[in-house]
Amino acid sequence: MRLPPERLSILRERAKAKDQPPRPRLPSWLKATLPGGKRYSTIKSNLRERKLVTVCEEAACPNIGECWNEGTATLMLMGEACTRACRFCNVKNAPRPPALDADEPKLAAEQVALMGLDYVVMTSVNRDDIADGGAAHFAEAITRVRARNPDTLVEVLTPDFQGVQRDIETVVDAAPHVFAHNIETVASLSRSVRDKRATYQQSLDVLQVAKRRAPERLTKSSIMLGLGEEAAEVEQALRDLRAHDVDVVTLGQYLRPSPWHHEVKSFVPPEVFAQWKTLAESMGFKYVASGPMVRSSYRAGEFYLRALVENK
Repeated sequence: MRLPPERLSILRERAKAKDQPPRPRLPSWLKATLPGGKRYSTIKSNLRERKLVTVCEEAACPNIGECWNEGTATLMLMGEACTRACRFCNVKNAPRPPALDADEPKLAAEQVALMGLDYVVMTSVNRDDIADGGAAHFAEAITRVRARNPDTLVEVLTPDFQGVQRDIETVVDAAPHVFAHNIETVASLSRSVRDKRATYQQSLDVLQVAKRRAPERLTKSSIMLGLGEEAAEVEQALRDLRAHDVDVVTLGQYLRPSPWHHEVKSFVPPEVFAQWKTLAESMGFKYVASGPMVRSSYRAGEFYLRALVENK
């Protein structure tokens, strides 16, 4: 069987890994404190009792304690294997992952209730092997979570659904409070960082389709820094997001999951992230989270509530 080019590239990177120098030491501003707190401990205990996991734990997110204590968490839908092979992502990939679990939307609603979440982010792998990319499954999960947990705010961080408008609209019509899709990096690096099926312009178009379908809902995207981008390119990416009616943006430091993933070209200091925050706010974003430890779902409840107050 002939492997696809992107898979061959990853295997070659792995073969070279043994000859690579050790990873660079992280700067002081990237060292996280151990998670703790009463609400964090309660959630963790409840999850362990029922043998449930979250993306927050699986990805070893440095903000897990802060987010859980504030009542926010991220759940993964549509399985553990992605049909794409992005060079920044540590999720397993397969051309034909297992079939979707029909009970997953109901279980997601139960998990949100169990965790007592005020704000939940539901994300997923790409499922290019399914006719609608899993859009109907995603929509059912939103509907069930909102029905079971009417006071919980729901954000979705979606794949691009290959840019198919009706599939994007299927998810939007399920009425998440926030629709997020990440451009991940600047235009010039998109092809080398992301799977070839995920293009910079397609991601911008996904966000615009969502906003046009439901102008009252917030749209959001995220950019990783430290991949080799130039300052002018980051500024242009921010301008592109605003030109496509994106309301919220987060900027964070890219960290290499393993030696066979895309290398870290630079560690961006906190003061530079602060400058990006100031610039993005001046462009008209309703909320900006920018810092070395910021991740796509960082302190999700805070940015939504602030934006909601501003809209009023």
